[in-house]
Formats: sequence, C-alpha cells, structure tokens
Amino acid sequence: MSSSSVNKETNEGSTGTVEQTNHGFIRSVGLPTAIAINMTQMCGIGPFITIPLMVAAFGGPQAIIGWIAGAILALADGLIWSELGAAMPGAGGTYIYLREAFQYRTGRLMPFIFSWTAILFIPLIMSTGVIGLVSYLGYLWPNMTWWEIHLVSLLVVGVVLFALYRRIESIGILTWILFAVMLLSIGLVIVASLSHFNPALAFAFPANAFTFDGRFFAGLGAGLIVGIYDYLGYNTTAYMGAEMRNPGRVIPWSIIISVLGIMVLYLALNVGVLGVVPWQGVAQSPSIASLVLERVWGKGVSSFVTVLIIITAFGSVFAGLLGGSRVPYNAARDGVFLRQFGKLHPRYHFPHVALIVMCVITAIGSFFTLSTIINMLVAVIVLIQGIGQVAALVVLRRRQPNLKRPYRMWLYPIPAIIALVGWVYVYYASGPLPIVLSLAWVAAGVVAYLLWARFVEHTWPFGPKEIKEEYLEKSDETEVLA
Repeated sequence: MSSSSVNKETNEGSTGTVEQTNHGFIRSVGLPTAIAINMTQMCGIGPFITIPLMVAAFGGPQAIIGWIAGAILALADGLIWSELGAAMPGAGGTYIYLREAFQYRTGRLMPFIFSWTAILFIPLIMSTGVIGLVSYLGYLWPNMTWWEIHLVSLLVVGVVLFALYRRIESIGILTWILFAVMLLSIGLVIVASLSHFNPALAFAFPANAFTFDGRFFAGLGAGLIVGIYDYLGYNTTAYMGAEMRNPGRVIPWSIIISVLGIMVLYLALNVGVLGVVPWQGVAQSPSIASLVLERVWGKGVSSFVTVLIIITAFGSVFAGLLGGSRVPYNAARDGVFLRQFGKLHPRYHFPHVALIVMCVITAIGSFFTLSTIINMLVAVIVLIQGIGQVAALVVLRRRQPNLKRPYRMWLYPIPAIIALVGWVYVYYASGPLPIVLSLAWVAAGVVAYLLWARFVEHTWPFGPKEIKEEYLEKSDETEVLA
C-alpha cells in the first residue's frame, strides 16, 4: 500500500469531500445521512405490525417494558458494533470482525459461516418488511386473493431493486426522502393518538402485571424477541463502513443516536395507541395504526396515513438491502465466498450481483408467514452475529491491542456482558424449533466450509492458516507516516 493511499483512507472525510477508497467504494455518507439510513431501516413496518404482538406477549400496557428492554439490548450491542466498526470500517460489518478475530485459531471458518448465514437472514429480514407492507395494503385493498398478495410482493421487491441500482450519492437523496416519510407517518399516528389520549386506557394495568413470576418472564422473553426485531437496523451503517465519511465518528454516533431516537418514537407510539384503544383490542388488531387513525380522524385520513406507512415499509426494505448487499461482496473479495459476489458495477460502483441475489431471496421469503420468519431470524442472528461479536470484541482487544480504535466502548466490559446475557436469554426464549433449525443451518454451513476448504481453497484445516491483520497493518502504517 502506498503512502498516498494510506493517508487517503485514514484521513478521508476530514474535509467533508467525497472520496473513493482503494477498493472502489465512494466515502460520501456523512453523519446526518447515516442516521437517516439506520432509522429508516429500523422503523419500517415493524412497530405498526408488532405492537399487537408485544401487548399480547405481556398481557397489558406493561408492554412498554418490552420496548425499553429491546433498546437496552440494542444499545449494549450497538456499542460493540461501534468499537468494531470504527476500528475496521470496511464493507461487510460482522464478516470483517469475525474474520479478524478468529483467524488465529480457525482460519476462515467463522467468516465463512457468517457469510453462509447472512446471505439468508439479511434478505429474510427484508421479507418481513414486504409481508408487513402487503398486510397494510390490505386495509386499502381488502379481500386480496393469494395470487394478488404475492404478485404485489414480487412487484415491491422489483421496485426496490430498481431504486438501488444506482450510485450511492443518488441513494443518499432518496434515503432522506424515505426518512422524511417515515417520520411523518409515525408522527401522525402519535399525534392522532395523543390528541385523543385517555390515561385510564393507556395505564389500565391488569392485576399482577408486575409480579415477577414465570408468566412475567415468559412474556418478557417473547416481548424481547419482538422488541429486538423492531430495533434491528441500528447496525446498517457498520455494514457500509467503506462508504462512511470519517467512519471513526460517523459509525458510533449513527448507531447510538438511532437507537435512542427510535426508542422514544416506539414508546410514544405504544403509549399513544393504548390511550385510544383498550389493550385487549390492540392485542387483536392486525392493522392497529389504521384503526387508531380511523377512530380519531376518520376513514379518509386513515387511508392517507396508511399509504405513508406502506412507503415507510418500502424504505425499510430499501435501506436494509442497501447495507446487507455489502456483506457477501466483501466475503467474496477476500476469497471466502463465491467469487461472483465480489464484483462491483463498472459504472455505479456498488455490488450488483449480491444485490440481485438478495432481492431474489427476499422475494422468496415473502411467501412465508411473519411469525415463522421472525423466530428463525432471531435465533440465527443471536447464534452467529450477537454472541459471535461479543467474543470478537474481547479477542481483538487481546490479540490486537495496538489496533487504532477511534471509539472505545464506554464502561467496557459492562455493555458487552449485558449484550451477552440478553442474547442468550433471547435465544432461549425463541423456542425449541428455531433453536434446532438454527443449529442445523450452522452445522450445514460447517460441512459446506469443510468441502470448500478441502476442494477449492486448500486452506485450514486442510492447509495453512492465512493470518492477515489488515486493519492492524493500516494502523501501524499510519503511525509511521505520522
């Protein structure tokens, strides 16, 4: 690596100019747009379709505990993402962190397993957004047939692909538009509910609502699964680390601000809805936001805001596939995944093969039920990404103490311990079937890795380990230049 390229990569963003990395990405995303990307991905259709699930899980207005617990877990985990992402701002997020941390013992196994799971779970998360979008469309288009529902789902994915098939600079503008629509839609629901707010309904806690018995903890487990699903997306900018200006600042603050901002919105939305509709009715409503608006402002306004909610869902799928498509790209570029995924579009400089494949999987996932996808997703994410990154943080602090860390976790290791306990609890609460399926998928990935290592790459355990401390080497070179 030349001196000019080192200076360019370590100092870019300081002047606010748009620059290109030595891997072809353009560092053009600043903090405001990064926050918009994260929050657009986080607050898609999720809260509009999961408030009933959260209220039903807790059995009353104490469901707000679920949103708070989810925010605590998301923030603790977000601090892990912040340190790792700021120190290693490349395309791929978790893939990079697991590759750097576990190469000393197991070679390429861990990044391969993550790529194996990511190519499935990232687009399936987006499938939940498509499913929710179509379910709210049912409020405007009642009695859709099975074929109509799935044709619309395929059309939505096609429009997302078209919207993302362009330069990242253009996408930043589109992201701001979708972010504004998201704020408007959730804001109107909050305003409508608070304008007719009835505290007697909102805080009508049933008897023994806060008795810490088996029923409470069962509800907490189910609610935490729903809560962390709704917060997913706070890490989108870490996946796009190679496209962030001044990533040592932008990645941590985009994560922290996004989690806290979305928590405030979710709490206001949850309490407001419960102040208009009794919690028993909330727990049974498939489109609670539309119901609240119809009761407060009538059918016309309700229909208009339902359109905004649908656009919000679209924005969530858009932002998720934008960041997620960078994961298999980086793995392929390093020779840990199919090499076709490592291609950038020659004109627009984005991983077009990865984007197309993930859009196809998203379309397939939209044919399944929401609850089936959420339970499986959470189990897989916990096993590989959640717990894996806690271990990666600790390993890298020991293995690479001289790694340049623009952000270091506050109160280390307390947030890491909170994240680990939370992820283990969520995994246990996901139920036997998701646990078995997640373990089976990982086991299949291990078999696939062994075949790939033996017959394709001839690497560990059938060849030598390749230790490549990419970001530690960059830190050392930068210090020498200074």
